[in-house]
Order: sequence, then C-alpha cells, then structure tokens
Amino acid sequence: MATTLDLDHLRTLVAISECGGFNKAAVVLHISQPALSQHVRLLERSLKRKLFVKDGRGMKLTADGEQVLGEARAVLAAHDQALERLQVRSERVVVVGSSEHSAEQVLPEMIRALHAAFPEVTTRFEIGRSTQLADSVDKGTVDFAFVLASRGNEGGREIGRLPLHWYAAPGWTPPADDAPFPLVAFEEPCALRERALTALGSDGHRVAVAGQSSTLEGVIAGVRAGLGVALLPNVGRTPVGLVVRDDLPDVGSAGLNMLTRRGLDPEVELTAIEAGEAFFARLSSDHLLDIAV
Repeated sequence: MATTLDLDHLRTLVAISECGGFNKAAVVLHISQPALSQHVRLLERSLKRKLFVKDGRGMKLTADGEQVLGEARAVLAAHDQALERLQVRSERVVVVGSSEHSAEQVLPEMIRALHAAFPEVTTRFEIGRSTQLADSVDKGTVDFAFVLASRGNEGGREIGRLPLHWYAAPGWTPPADDAPFPLVAFEEPCALRERALTALGSDGHRVAVAGQSSTLEGVIAGVRAGLGVALLPNVGRTPVGLVVRDDLPDVGSAGLNMLTRRGLDPEVELTAIEAGEAFFARLSSDHLLDIAV
C-alpha cells in the first residue's frame, strides 16, 4: 500500500521548525503537547525516517527531517493554494471556557459578542472547574476562559467581582452548638471550600463536610436535600429550592478572571474582555448583584 502523507502531521513539522520547539508549536497549533508528539511519531513511522534527535534540553531536525521539512512546505503550499483557487475557506474555531459558576450568564454574552465581531468563526465551549480550565489554557487547548479567582493568585485579567453568599434549603436550621456544622462543598482542591471552612471555623463552628461533589449541580443538589449549607458566588439568579443565609459570616467576594492562551489573536482577546466587562457593568447598573447563581 502506498504511503499517504497526513497534512496535519506535515503542518506540525513545519510549526515545530518555525516556532523553535515542541511547546510553542503546540500552543500555535492549538493542540496538546502529547498530541503534537504523536503527530511526529506517526509521521516518522509513515516515512520510516527519524526526523528529530535530542539536542541538549530540546530537539533538532535530523538530515532526513530537514529534507522532509522542505517537502512538507511544498505540499502544504500547493494544498493551500488549491483551496484558495477553489475559494474554500478553512474553518476558524475559537474555544471558550467558563467555570460552572459563571457559564449560564457569561457564556451567552461571549457567544453574541464573538459572533457579531467574527461571523465566520465557529465557537466551541468548555465548562469545568477553574483549575482544569486554567490548565487547558496553559496547554493551548482553550483560547480563553473565565475562572473564579477565589485565592486571588490565579492570574489573568479580572473582569468583575462576584459576592460570595451562603445558601441552604428553605426551613433548614443550624445544628445545636455542640454539633458539627454541616457544609456541602466542591471536592478538593477547591479554594471556595477552603474559604468556607476558614470562615465557619473563625466564627466558632466545628465544621464537618456533610456532602461534596465535583460539579456545581451536585453541590446544589446536596444543599437542596438539606445536608447543610454551601458557599457559592453570586452571578445571576438564585438556584431553585435554595435561599440565602444572612446569619453566617460575611466572606466577601471573588474575582472572575479571564485567562488567555499565548498567541491568541489580540482582536479576539479584546472582544472577549469588552463583552465580559459590559456584562458586569450591566449587572451593576441594574442592581442585580444581589441575585444568586
């Protein structure tokens, strides 16, 4: 069977050469480091040639690699020119991430803003925990993400602040003074969980985690079932079946930060920042920051 060259693998080879290394090439190509390395391995296997060798801490092209690089550029140039003559546009995708706390309110703003500014762009979404999203942005698999900056050292640009409120089921009553105070929280690691434990402990409570979940829905379900109270940010509306508890210690607020991957199109970044800041300005002017998640 004749060998067929994979265009994505050829683009990976060219990107590594132009970017000066595997890490930067992965960011530019918007793929993970393992995926990029797999492209190289598959290309080497297909051509039965070693394309890279170790060079100190990095890698450098072999003589065969240099030859394949020249052919890769020629193949890609011919391919791209053919698409241009046929007036075929490649799909442009922007991947937007949001923590669960802000997804319902902030993501629609991003969709509208990006579609208005870049109608030819396809938008993909990822919803998850802030720590996971930060890792995805760092790896370059997410273009930008909105994360809850509960610790204050998450980096990025703060686009607004979210008050933190305590929530419980209607009719829930605190335990007797000598009983553990039940908390429903996200699974560790979680800065919100740490802040809740610290605040309740400083208020003289002996705290016990009565329920935990890796998702916002799971935490809300536990509170709704009467397992205990939860500390959550205020973003848009009160979860069905919960009420705010004003008799617990004030925990202040947390920033909603926007993290961006290296090499992101500056116009896309500016559009996202403006949309996020406009969202918070509207909430502030409409006095809606006292309505919870």
